[in-house]
Amino acid sequence: MLSILTATTLFPNAAKPAHGAFVATRLEQLVASGEASAEVLAPVPWLPPLLRYPGAGRLDLVPQVERRGLLTVRHPRYLVIPKVGMNLAPAALFRAMRRVLARLTAEGRRFDLIDAHYFYPDGVAAVRLGRAFAIPVVVTARGTDLNLIPQFAAPRSMILEAAASADGLVTVCQALKDRLVELGVGADRVTVLRNGVDLNLFSPGEREAERRALGLTRRTLGSVGGLIERKGHHHAIGALAHLPDTDLIIVGEGPERRRLERLAASLKVAERVRFLGELDQMRLAKVYRAIDALVLASSREGWANVLLESMACGTPVVASAVWGTPEVVADPAAGVLIHGIDATGVAEGVRRLFANLPARSATRRYAERFDWAATTRGQLELFRTIVARRQPQSGATEPARAAGPHL
Repeated sequence: MLSILTATTLFPNAAKPAHGAFVATRLEQLVASGEASAEVLAPVPWLPPLLRYPGAGRLDLVPQVERRGLLTVRHPRYLVIPKVGMNLAPAALFRAMRRVLARLTAEGRRFDLIDAHYFYPDGVAAVRLGRAFAIPVVVTARGTDLNLIPQFAAPRSMILEAAASADGLVTVCQALKDRLVELGVGADRVTVLRNGVDLNLFSPGEREAERRALGLTRRTLGSVGGLIERKGHHHAIGALAHLPDTDLIIVGEGPERRRLERLAASLKVAERVRFLGELDQMRLAKVYRAIDALVLASSREGWANVLLESMACGTPVVASAVWGTPEVVADPAAGVLIHGIDATGVAEGVRRLFANLPARSATRRYAERFDWAATTRGQLELFRTIVARRQPQSGATEPARAAGPHL
């Protein structure tokens, strides 16, 4: 059985229970196969107390160690300086994870492979960790870590260095693999392993009951994701000005909430927009069942799990044709793609969808193609190949100062 150490800041915790749920689900599916065991290093920021960082949530609620099903999850602290600490983040993450791994190693724990998610800063730090402890590392790229962050020179240099040193590279869609190749990574070094969807949790269920519970009486769209500009919630709100017979539910939290509320008021559609805040996955599934369509008007995405979650509940989507999204929405049963990412484009996409609305049963059948089995098989094959190929390196030493105080 493979022993895996997953290293990522994208993982649920007590302050943000939905944070990185897609990473947790992929790992849980891997462990459920019975072919691997896993522990998790999921560092959380330590923030200077005089600085404000509203998107972080109540980090004081996050324990150092917690259990999530079969997984032990450790949350070491690492220093974050908002807005100015981008280039320092890999080093801070590495130091935080090194201390914990040194302690685990001293206690006799051994890991066959480090499974890192999000290339920067997480993957860069994980590759350094692998070097220090002579453990092979696989890095999974997920979206903005490749389609945005490499625009900055220093992070791009560190990403490419990490990619050259990693034992395996994974992307969640072909578009991100293409981006890695554009950056100079050999195509033969990159494996595409898409995300899947939990078809039991996200299922059609009792749609009418869910609509009554939410008080829905008219055609209602949903827009799900962090309340940040690139998620395009403002385009969904703006589309209501062109769709007088339509309401909108927004799920998520973030720094853009007040601006979105002001936008709805200025367009005189505030009475048709409801903000539900951040929801756990069970409550989110109820929303997917109740709405008539999901809108995802993002300017950038890797592989957007919300699309599959909605479709698994039988609800079709209207989504911007960016990065990996055309790989997800690839059939009329799934919904429609929009190329004009603005309010007018969203409204036009909604009209196209409802002019030829797929049966909810057809949308569900389409989503059933995306269970987790193929991804789990792909991970096991890749991980086993790397572990078999990578012989233990002599001479690697554990950091002498690994037991310092937590940041």
